[in-house]
Amino acid sequence: MADWPDLAAVEALVALADHGSLAAAARATGMAQPNVSRSIARLERRFGLPLIHRSTTGATLTAQGLVVVEWSRELLAAARRLADGVEALGEGPSTLTLAASHTVAENLVPGWVADLRRRRADLRIRTEVCNSTEVIGQLMRGQCDVGFIEGPDAPGGLNHRVVGEDELLLVAPPGHPLTRRRRPLPLTALADWPLVTREAGSGTRVALDHALRSRGLPPIEPVQEAGSNATVRVAVASGAGLAVLSRLAVAAMIDAGTLVAVPMDLRLHRSLRAVWAGPAQPSGPVGELIMIASGRDRRTR
Repeated sequence: MADWPDLAAVEALVALADHGSLAAAARATGMAQPNVSRSIARLERRFGLPLIHRSTTGATLTAQGLVVVEWSRELLAAARRLADGVEALGEGPSTLTLAASHTVAENLVPGWVADLRRRRADLRIRTEVCNSTEVIGQLMRGQCDVGFIEGPDAPGGLNHRVVGEDELLLVAPPGHPLTRRRRPLPLTALADWPLVTREAGSGTRVALDHALRSRGLPPIEPVQEAGSNATVRVAVASGAGLAVLSRLAVAAMIDAGTLVAVPMDLRLHRSLRAVWAGPAQPSGPVGELIMIASGRDRRTR
């Protein structure tokens, strides 16, 4: 039988990456600080890799640790999907199925769902994570009740409501020549550098292509395409190239100093939208979730 890593230890490692210190990771996970340190040490022995640098001033991730953290995010997301799926197999009074783009699902949906569950404790909620184009397809086929997408354009044939705004940032690894640039990088110069992108159909890729077209520029041929924000972040941190990603997706790594934002001469904004089929004014759990999404975004901006 496979010797799987302990999920609590994996969660502790991710919390250290997100919050910057063992003490903060302990608060985020509800563990005692010595237990956080011991959990990460067990992971290091399990993997045979140094995951953090320990010093008198604190703990920081090693290069190997940065990569493991991104894979760990995917593992924890899969574990959550497993738990939700098993729960959904049981009988219950009602089920809400939502589909969300990666950026929205990773950064906003968990908080929205927690708020909805506080109001409707008996509601079963299933989350599907895919890109914005696939979210629309699921709605059209009747496979979900509500979707959340990002992008510059509203979808045709569906009801939609803007629930927030997002900004795309150009990011580079520390030490990249562009991080020392004093003036914003012209969008026309972006094609001069290797670029790692999300896959075609993702809201992030659509927004970037839309911005290029607005300047009369063709789409950029990426050196690497990836199906998740996590994979793009790891590629950039490892030196594969630059990337344009949501501020939501890169804020923690920018704060930690593992990615650096490079100013551009065009600010890339896009709308976050709830989309649904059926009545123009949604009711029940769908309507409540959309109202939570709209209100939560205003409180956090």
